[in-house]
Amino acid sequence: MKKTNKKVILAIILISYFMILLDNSIIFTGTVKIAAELNLSQTTLSWVTNAYSLTFGGLLLLGGSIGDIIGRKRVFMIGLTVFAVGSLLVGLANSAVMIILARAFQGIGSAILAPTTLALLMDSFSGEARTRAIAVYGATAGIGASIGLVIGGIFASLLSWRDGFFINVPIAIIMIGLTVLFIPTTQAKRLDLIGALTSIIGMTALVYRLVGQQGRLLALLVAVVAIAAFIWQEARTKQPMMPLRLFADCERLGGYIARFFYLGAMLSMWFLTPQIMQTHLGFTPLQAGIGFFPLTVVNFIVALQVSKLTTRFGNTKLLTVGIATTAIGMCALGFFSEQVGYALGIAVPMILMGIGQGLTLSPLTVAGVANTLPADAGAASGVVNMVHQIGGSIGMSFIVAVSATFKNGLTSYHVAMGLATVLLIGALLAVIGLILPTLKKESE
Repeated sequence: MKKTNKKVILAIILISYFMILLDNSIIFTGTVKIAAELNLSQTTLSWVTNAYSLTFGGLLLLGGSIGDIIGRKRVFMIGLTVFAVGSLLVGLANSAVMIILARAFQGIGSAILAPTTLALLMDSFSGEARTRAIAVYGATAGIGASIGLVIGGIFASLLSWRDGFFINVPIAIIMIGLTVLFIPTTQAKRLDLIGALTSIIGMTALVYRLVGQQGRLLALLVAVVAIAAFIWQEARTKQPMMPLRLFADCERLGGYIARFFYLGAMLSMWFLTPQIMQTHLGFTPLQAGIGFFPLTVVNFIVALQVSKLTTRFGNTKLLTVGIATTAIGMCALGFFSEQVGYALGIAVPMILMGIGQGLTLSPLTVAGVANTLPADAGAASGVVNMVHQIGGSIGMSFIVAVSATFKNGLTSYHVAMGLATVLLIGALLAVIGLILPTLKKESE
């Protein structure tokens, strides 16, 4: 494959992945205006996010392996089409029912796109080129989420929240055209139908247990039974959609667990910090988004150096330093007050977290797909994205629920950042306990 073609393929992958991340962040800063324009109650408004989470989280495992089944190029174009149509429908929504259904449809597109982008990257690059590509991909995960808050603030303050969704349509059309021209076709395999059905039921029920208001105990029971059935099916079938051997490798397992805890902490911070800037510092949505620049800019600068740093120090050492630095920054956020102010209370901790996030997300992605067979690339990518989504949802739900028991807003924020720090320590322990021993074995 020509070097130019590989650059175009990487651009297609990163832009498509960035669209997904951007929309998630835009929702955070656009909810107030969406509620006002469509006359939504707080409960109804929550389902604008929940409907997306249900389909995205519920279909991620299937989305990760469906490309292995009918070909990644074809699935990627389907995902882009579904996501673009969903974005258009969200932008055109004029009622609660329409925007909720549109967001659910958009989540289907995201569930196909997110794991397929990483699987395409694994197909298209190898060796040192793959390490560099994954480093940029991981950087996109952090930068996309952070800069999405800024762009969301711009749309919420200066334009319309609808524009944040309309813009996806022409971008997706361009990406489809480039996909036809530059991305090669891959071989297909047979569908694990029972595995697909049990994974959808299990993951959807689990996500509903986190975001739903009624029947949560029943949802938990359904999730446990369906996930157990899914694991049983994957252990006995000849062509599983998620081979259990993916979890037999300590480096991958450590990467999954660390990503779960890390995203739970970071999503909580991304969700709560814009609110604290608006309620305690008087920031507008746009100013709150711009307030994330210290994290975003530093993250971007550090992430560009990750491939060089990986070559020099190794993936595991970067992970250890990155998560530890993120934890220090998160802990420092817990001391914010109006008296301390934005510069010392938020900006300085964000610089530390920008360094940590820049050093962490790419190596976490590398660990999650380490030592993977080509036939398992889609499934491994699906697990990485599933852990990313479910870890963020569970972590944020837990932290928000516990911190909300404190009536004082500032105290609640301090507790939330303390809990987020604990999750980051859990991620660090996963790296030290599971990934670090593999490094020692390789050096012996």
